[in-house]
Amino acid sequence: MATSSQGGEKKGNRLLKERSPYLLQHAYNPVDWYPWGEEAFEKSRKEQKPIFLSGL
Repeated sequence: MATSSQGGEKKGNRLLKERSPYLLQHAYNPVDWYPWGEEAFEKSRKEQKPIFLSGL
């Protein structure tokens, strides 16, 4: 879930560092989102998983 077990604080994901309003609105989703970039591509290659692309 998006909240921690202590104090109900929300835990953000990697999108917290982005500037796009669209990406920032998903920064506290209970999904480990990656911004578009080499880190996401490397993880995809390493785990042999496809990239799920969400955008406007």
